[in-house]
Amino acid sequence: MKRNILIFVPIALLFCAIGIYFGMQRHTPATPDNAAVAALFAQEIPDASGKTASLSQWKGKPLVVNFWATWCAPCVEEMPELNALQGEIAAKNIQVIGIGVDSADNIAKFAEKYKISYPLYVAGSSATALLRQFGNQSGGLPFTVLIGRDGQVKKMYLGSIKFDELRKDLTLL
Repeated sequence: MKRNILIFVPIALLFCAIGIYFGMQRHTPATPDNAAVAALFAQEIPDASGKTASLSQWKGKPLVVNFWATWCAPCVEEMPELNALQGEIAAKNIQVIGIGVDSADNIAKFAEKYKISYPLYVAGSSATALLRQFGNQSGGLPFTVLIGRDGQVKKMYLGSIKFDELRKDLTLL
């Protein structure tokens, strides 16, 4: 019995370490489908106040598109810094928009409570197909896409944003 424990404990620790290592690695999304940006701009979805809006209004403008949910702890953690970032980059004519994979009620309450200054839209579960078109096959959140003025995807981030990296990458727009 004691011998079995001495064999299984190191093996279990090894597999645990391997799991932690791979769990902490940043997963890079696949190259986005060419139609992903067009599909984004074709969306007509409600904003946080419930008013239907066409995302085509953002064509031709450099964008930081953040897919998020109120139930996603890393998403909620990065929202205040995204909010501050919008204030920094507004003069550069770059816009942050949030696409919520959540209910309209949850997003509206969140936006009001945290005073989010950039537009939040409610895509609900329909955002999953859009995430996949952008190369996020797992549907993981948060997921952020930089789209240039030319409508091309410049960079994507799956998982929590490293804001120093994002600020540097904004020069791609």
